Amino acid sequence: MAYNESIAKRIREQLKLFPEDFTEKKMFGGLSFLYEGKMTVGIIKGDLAVRVVAAKMDSELAKPTVRPMDFTKRPMKEFIYVSEDGFKTEAQLLHYIDLGLEHAKSKLK
Repeated sequence: MAYNESIAKRIREQLKLFPEDFTEKKMFGGLSFLYEGKMTVGIIKGDLAVRVVAAKMDSELAKPTVRPMDFTKRPMKEFIYVSEDGFKTEAQLLHYIDLGLEHAKSKLK
């Protein structure tokens, strides 16, 4: 499995702050955290993979630590990668978890 276990531990700790239940699944060669079967955030090597609602993609992609998720060599719709410099603090990590949860909930409506 190609993901950073210390990042997984940080995510697990942050997810305890949410009333929602999350599951873990191996995806994209890493580890993903799902809400109601929908991916929220994941880890691929040392990067976060985050689902983002379309309306927030441009503002997230404008950040220097964020890039399109190009797992298939083409940008994937509503997915971003965040380098480790982009989630050094727990507040930054929580921001990306919130974005991913928002996306998952938007797909359940």
